Amino acid sequence: MGSFTRAVYFDVTLTQDNFLAPAMKTHMHDFKAARAGLLAPLVFLLLAACGDSSQKQAAPPPPAVTVAVPIKREIIDYDEYVGRFIAIDSVEVRARVSGYLEKVHFTDGQLVKEGDLLFTIDRRPFQTALDQAKANLQRARADLAFAENDLERASQLVRDKTITQQVFDQRTQVKRVAEASVAAQEAAVRQVELDLEFTELRAPVSGRIGDRRVSPGNLVTGSTGGGTTTLLATIVSTDPIRFEFTFDEGSYLRYERMAAKSNDIATRGGSSQVRLKLIDENDFVHVGRMDFIDNVIDKATGTIRGRAVFANKANIFTPGMFARVQVPGSPRYEALLIPDSAIGSEQARKFVYVVRPDNSVAQKYVTLGQLAEGDRVIKTGLEPDDRVIVVGLSRARPGAKVQPQTNGATPATPEKK
Repeated sequence: MGSFTRAVYFDVTLTQDNFLAPAMKTHMHDFKAARAGLLAPLVFLLLAACGDSSQKQAAPPPPAVTVAVPIKREIIDYDEYVGRFIAIDSVEVRARVSGYLEKVHFTDGQLVKEGDLLFTIDRRPFQTALDQAKANLQRARADLAFAENDLERASQLVRDKTITQQVFDQRTQVKRVAEASVAAQEAAVRQVELDLEFTELRAPVSGRIGDRRVSPGNLVTGSTGGGTTTLLATIVSTDPIRFEFTFDEGSYLRYERMAAKSNDIATRGGSSQVRLKLIDENDFVHVGRMDFIDNVIDKATGTIRGRAVFANKANIFTPGMFARVQVPGSPRYEALLIPDSAIGSEQARKFVYVVRPDNSVAQKYVTLGQLAEGDRVIKTGLEPDDRVIVVGLSRARPGAKVQPQTNGATPATPEKK
């Protein structure tokens, strides 16, 4: 059925084509040509309009960026080192006399002042020894008094020729021996009084005491016993406190050579100001003074030891604690500074984008210095009047046009050449 339909349609078509007159075919051809001629200009105009629209969309306005000129400021370059705190005074509390520990008068780890009572050793044996020494002194003084009276009587008898000169000399000798005995007994009394005083162990310095090493009731060996003395506790001073660090030989030479020109650097005899921060701090907020540089460079490491002193009223610093210190490493000079966020990286090189007078972008490679109050010091590569892009760095490209503005102001217009 389908084949029959297609055959009929084909036959009909052929029949229609055969009935068309030749003149009619000619008119139809002319009409088609005329219609094509009219449509061609319209298509051309439409294509031209579309081309203009695409060109306008492909050229957006230049991106807006924020620019700023470098800041001029007098600064000092700082060298940074790692070190640790040490106590100015560190004392081991040991007994001077032997005896049984009677009482502990402090709490482990507390702050103590110089002269505070820490330990008490049993005083009774030493009190007995003192009483005995005083009794011996009294006897010696009595012997001296008798010898003085006997010598006085002998003086009159020798003038009267009642006794010989030899007897008088003997009595004189007895008096001198009695005087020496009194002096010896007085010394013995002072020694026993010291021993009795040493039964009370007091803090030799102010600071923080550690834990007690001996409990009451234990026998304590003192320095007078002839053996190893017993360590009772340790005390370290806390305020002020020292900070020790090391620096290399090259830095040491640089400091010494600059010492004659500036007072802002660490010198052997100077007291230059240094800054410090702890491991949980972001800024160098603690201020101290250099007070010592060693006189020998370590042959093994090529470094030399330096030391600074810091106040520690709040007892934040503890001996053995690590920290970072900044030491002045240059004289005061005028530098150019820009925000650190305005600096880009190109492998190992650093650069900034600046805006030319015609509002085109130029790339400048710079040498960086240290951070100073949040801004970066630029050593080389930048001019004081350069307009540096500080916001919109990702929208700028070298050679492209931008709309510069300062701190949110309206975009600056390009300068006329």
